[in-house]
Amino acid sequence: MKSQRTRSKISPCVIYIILFSLVILMVMPFAWMLLSSFKEENEVFTYDMTWLPSKITLSGYRRALTRQPLLLYGLNTVIVSTVITFCQLITSVLAGYAFSRLEFPGRNFIFLIYISAMMIPHQALIIPSFMLIRKLGLVNSYGGLTLPFIAGPFGAFLMRNFFLSMPKSLEEAGIIDGCSRLQVLTRIVVPLCKPALATLGLFVFMQSWNDFMWPLIITNTDKMRTLQVGLALMKTDIYPDWPMMMAATVMATLPIMIAFLGAQKQFIESLAFTGVKY
Repeated sequence: MKSQRTRSKISPCVIYIILFSLVILMVMPFAWMLLSSFKEENEVFTYDMTWLPSKITLSGYRRALTRQPLLLYGLNTVIVSTVITFCQLITSVLAGYAFSRLEFPGRNFIFLIYISAMMIPHQALIIPSFMLIRKLGLVNSYGGLTLPFIAGPFGAFLMRNFFLSMPKSLEEAGIIDGCSRLQVLTRIVVPLCKPALATLGLFVFMQSWNDFMWPLIITNTDKMRTLQVGLALMKTDIYPDWPMMMAATVMATLPIMIAFLGAQKQFIESLAFTGVKY
């Protein structure tokens, strides 16, 4: 009995220690990046390199905002990420509702073919997507940056599973009251799926914000480049300005952290809601 009680008391402590250690390991790179952004140019990589700056300075942030068109890169990234997220939410809701509630011939087969696109690597679609965008004349434009990503199978898959976990009685009550399918979707279903929409929006926003390969291929001027491409171009100097690069990276990371913290409550609610069985 004593050994079992000792195990029950020790095991949570061991788990907490392991989890705390993993958290420290995950936070350390960001902490080093944040502290390095406040250092002088010759303090980042030295023989006796230290974590804390000898003197806190904002010169790295000033150089990042003046020597590089970082604000323009950020504006392009905000526009592209917002458009992609908004369009994917609309297309995912429509596709997910159709595959979960509407009855039409071959529904399950069409859905299977549709989600099978998730197994195709994104890199395999870059060349055909670029050829299509070039024929449409959308190279180096917002249309070229957003058009290939306005719909995706993952969003339809996520929303379909969320709709299937919702009771049909609410929709049937709306239909009895005289609502059409579109009214049921917009007035009853969509207000109830805010947690799923927040989760999907967070995933899509993070993916489009951090996308590097496609903006690198589709843009050829600073006017249309995004943050990730701009950050990569900063590394091409013979003697890179590390504080400036760290400051730019911190500013590029903060919006993602703010978006995650803002959608954290809805994200947890979506996980809890999809676990309910009716």
